Amino acid sequence: MALMYGKEKDAEHELTSDPGFVAFFSKLPKKSPETGTIRLFDRTDYYSVHGQDAHYVATHVFRTNSVLKYLGAGGKAGGLPSVTLSHTLAHSFLRDALTSKQLRVEIWVPAPGQGRKASKFILEKEASPGNLQAVEDLLFVSSDVTSAPIVLAVKVSSSSVMNKAKTKSIGIAFADTSVREFGVADFIDNDLFSNLESLVIQLSVKEAIIPTGTVSGTTDRDLDLSKLKAVFERCAVVVTERKPSEFTPKHVQDDVKKLTIDSEMDPDSAASIPELSLPSAPSALSALISYLSLLSDPSNHGAYKLRTHDLAQYMRLDASALRALNLIDAPGSAGSINKHSTLLGLLNKCKTAQGTRLLGTWLKQPLVNLHEIRKRQDLVETFVDDGSSRRTLQDDYLKLMPDLHRLSKRFKKSIASLEDVVRVYQVVLKLPGLLETLEGVQYEHEEHKELIDEVYIKPFQTVNENLVKYSEMVESTLDLEELEHHNYAIKPDYDERLQVLAGKLVEIRDGLDAEHRATGKDLDLDLDKKLHLENSQNYGYCFRLTKNDAKAIMRNNKYIELGTVKSGVYFTTKKLKALSTDHQEATHEYQRTQSGLVKEVVSIASTYTSVLENLDHIIAHLDVIISFAHVSVNAPEPYVKPKVSEKGSSGLILRDARHPCLEVQDDISFIPNDVEMVKGEGEFQIITGPNMGGKSTYIRQVGVIALMAQTGCFVPCSEATLPIFDSVLCRVGAGDSQLKGVSTFMAEMLETASILRSATQDSLIIIDELGRGTSTYDGFGLAWSISEHIASHIRAFCLFATHFHELTALDQELPHVKNLHVVAHVNQEDASAPREKDITLLYKVEPGVSDQSFGIHVAQLANFPENVVKLAKRKADELEDFATAGQQSEPEHSDEITEEGIQIIEQLLKKWASESSADDEDVMMDDVSHEAQLAELRRCVEEFRPRIEQNAWVQSLLTSF
Repeated sequence: MALMYGKEKDAEHELTSDPGFVAFFSKLPKKSPETGTIRLFDRTDYYSVHGQDAHYVATHVFRTNSVLKYLGAGGKAGGLPSVTLSHTLAHSFLRDALTSKQLRVEIWVPAPGQGRKASKFILEKEASPGNLQAVEDLLFVSSDVTSAPIVLAVKVSSSSVMNKAKTKSIGIAFADTSVREFGVADFIDNDLFSNLESLVIQLSVKEAIIPTGTVSGTTDRDLDLSKLKAVFERCAVVVTERKPSEFTPKHVQDDVKKLTIDSEMDPDSAASIPELSLPSAPSALSALISYLSLLSDPSNHGAYKLRTHDLAQYMRLDASALRALNLIDAPGSAGSINKHSTLLGLLNKCKTAQGTRLLGTWLKQPLVNLHEIRKRQDLVETFVDDGSSRRTLQDDYLKLMPDLHRLSKRFKKSIASLEDVVRVYQVVLKLPGLLETLEGVQYEHEEHKELIDEVYIKPFQTVNENLVKYSEMVESTLDLEELEHHNYAIKPDYDERLQVLAGKLVEIRDGLDAEHRATGKDLDLDLDKKLHLENSQNYGYCFRLTKNDAKAIMRNNKYIELGTVKSGVYFTTKKLKALSTDHQEATHEYQRTQSGLVKEVVSIASTYTSVLENLDHIIAHLDVIISFAHVSVNAPEPYVKPKVSEKGSSGLILRDARHPCLEVQDDISFIPNDVEMVKGEGEFQIITGPNMGGKSTYIRQVGVIALMAQTGCFVPCSEATLPIFDSVLCRVGAGDSQLKGVSTFMAEMLETASILRSATQDSLIIIDELGRGTSTYDGFGLAWSISEHIASHIRAFCLFATHFHELTALDQELPHVKNLHVVAHVNQEDASAPREKDITLLYKVEPGVSDQSFGIHVAQLANFPENVVKLAKRKADELEDFATAGQQSEPEHSDEITEEGIQIIEQLLKKWASESSADDEDVMMDDVSHEAQLAELRRCVEEFRPRIEQNAWVQSLLTSF
């Protein structure tokens, strides 16, 4: 496999002939992909990686070890393993390592004074999944990320006992460097950090900063730290440990004052920054500012916003809910093969990068404010009703919108170009048409007109008015005619100096053309076919003739030969040489002058960044709402607008509910089901039925529909009424991880414990096959106790799928527990063989209990060997017969005989005890020898023998001994 397409030989030679680097590399601190860090060495024309990193790149990028070269040891195995990467491949690898593989990256450059073949390097850039500032220009020039790199700092400051449960005070600070925003929060959490997990999900955190080694203020420090790391691990968050001394709020107020927009706050008053009055968050914020080195970049000063994040403003989700509801791709995956396998993939019909990012945020932050939910629903309904406007907005406007967020960032960092200025100008040109389309929307509900006006039309009009002067600036400074040729240049008449230089260049070009004609006439050569005037990279303007035609200039002192190449002979004249020099000087002067003007134009354009960011938000919002409408209309069965009511409402009713991701899969005809959960009547539902019968799909689709409704989207039903849920909590299919010391059953118990600690009566709980990871009796006992606790004490809406058919007896104890089962149609082929059945799974859910699971039938569908299936049937029959025999066996003795036998035994034992103690009143029975006691017992038995022989119960008891 070629490494560099043309440079691989040079790179290979340099690598295998550089002994000094081996000594330098051996002294570096040990790091490897296993510890989460990759080192790249910038060698100007390419990058190199070495040691364990080289093996990692060979395996994960090239997928072959043949690319490995060995530095030192004569280039043979035993030297330092090395791999080279072209710039394009290195940038692609960096992007994948930081966003998908969740690795940290270091980029090393040659030390000062080191040339091309450097043997000593210094660390120039460091990046991590939550901190991409140093490398974002390398990573995202031509691609966009779907979510911002959020980094979080955590301070666990205290532990206490409330209601017999340990609680902790959590202080967090987070930063989104892409939009220059801080957030802080302080909240009480349980010992499983359930609230922290919900916050990590809400914010899409990529990296977490925690104090090294300890969680301060706790007694079980190691245990708390392991639990904290487990939360981040479940959420695929990279953990970075920092010194505890960085988690001190000593200078945080001064630092925040420098970084935030409001520069007039009183530095001596703590009340001047309300967010810093929180108990623990300032300590986390101090560590975060230090970790991101924000103060070292002057462009950050005065550019950040600070806000408080309220956990309760969104529905709470945990990592298990993300998996169970298939919200997004699993962490570390490069994207699903089928884009409809996740809810994000299904709903993402967005046409802009900013729309896709906002959709990902909305799915992790479902609303709990009824007014805001209904507002989004009405917006979606407007574009569901008016398909023509929806398609026009998508195809003619949104599709052409650039990522204004990234453009704004380029302006802020002073790295924008004239091309960026033009891209914003092209957006400005589109705004009037976009506004006209919005104003022409047809309404089936007149009240929606005011909403569209408030959310979109007025904000777009304000932005359009603010950008009028921007448009005038571009039209007066840029050469718009050159844009057609993709040339970005300043108008010559914009500046007097440019005008003079432009005139001079025109004069020089005229002189070049005149000399071209004169030389052609002198040599009697056709200007177009024979004598070529070219601007050579080496010689400037010169003439070129083919080798055959070059005879015409031989032995002619007027012509100066410059060089011979495959395409012909280059030559010049004294006049052409002078004109070429003049042209070069004038061009450089023009570029220098234009460069200064470009900086002025870009500087003026950068003053509009706040307007552009506002426009970016409006476009993203419109894009997501239209995407919701597009999906709702184009589903196999159109979605409906759900009726959402306040928390604590009486019921959840779904008619013809479907799973949105499954119904769009190829070759699937989805069978819908009704769902009816009413408080006090059937809020806790136990679902039994055959394997593969649809239990899991049924319970999960309820969670997906609830989440979609609170996001503002329409839902896959014919009719839907839902309350607002404060959280969706799931326990489904926990996987084991022996390398981390967590078994399947332990993972299951941890997830369930988190549900029991954090669920409220306004939660939706989804539990699938609880208790499978241990013995049948233990599993059933746990399933029963957990079910009873949820149904009796928490009183949340709960869907509980199980194979423990005995659990269905819970409905006899609690009136609001309801049994459901998935239907299977059974055709009995042979009445004499009760297990020879033909089973058809109907995927319908009906009231009542299923009496069996048909597991052996599923084994047959999986093509088990016939002898294995037969043995399974035989053993199942034996167990069934054994259980039946045990259940149907009649008592061996009547109640009268048993009662009489008990009296005989009691009297015999009393007689024995009294006789033993009567022999010597001064001696305790315990001190009498065993032989004497046994002899007395035999005598008593003989005395009672006639009565014993007449009682069958006593005889059977003695026989069992």
